[in-house]
Amino acid sequence: MFAKLRTRTAAGLVLVACIFAGTSCSNFPADPEGTLDRVTGGTLRVGVSHSPPFTDVSGAEPAGPETDLARDFAASLDAGIEWAEGGEEHLMEALKQGDLDLVIGGLTESTPWTDKAAVTRPYAESTDDWGKPRKHVLAAPLGENAFLSALEEFLADREPGR
Repeated sequence: MFAKLRTRTAAGLVLVACIFAGTSCSNFPADPEGTLDRVTGGTLRVGVSHSPPFTDVSGAEPAGPETDLARDFAASLDAGIEWAEGGEEHLMEALKQGDLDLVIGGLTESTPWTDKAAVTRPYAESTDDWGKPRKHVLAAPLGENAFLSALEEFLADREPGR
């Protein structure tokens, strides 16, 4: 009798665990603020700082390889772009406050802004004025993991050989 009860209890616990795992894992990675859902088919709000040759805000529209990257990412989400120009400190604070979805401007993996932003994998390399290699990253909102995953996948698809 106890063996039958133990078997039924174990089977019930396995069923509950499977149901819980299936429902809780279906929403991961998640965006607590819904960034990916809001941007997809909507507007990608991009903060851009002046950092030639990566970004140049001296013209009517921001230009440079990182602005092209942002435009291509927006297009992959069927989104338009709203640009916000400014210095890194101002843009990172706006990103942290939820006023921006992406910050670009020659950021490298050694950026000091990791308390305000999630940084992507390095997507490009360059050298500084002294010949030291630099790996470039983009900045996204902290905790918006579905958005960051979409951005990372977009960057990975652009890697040579993929």
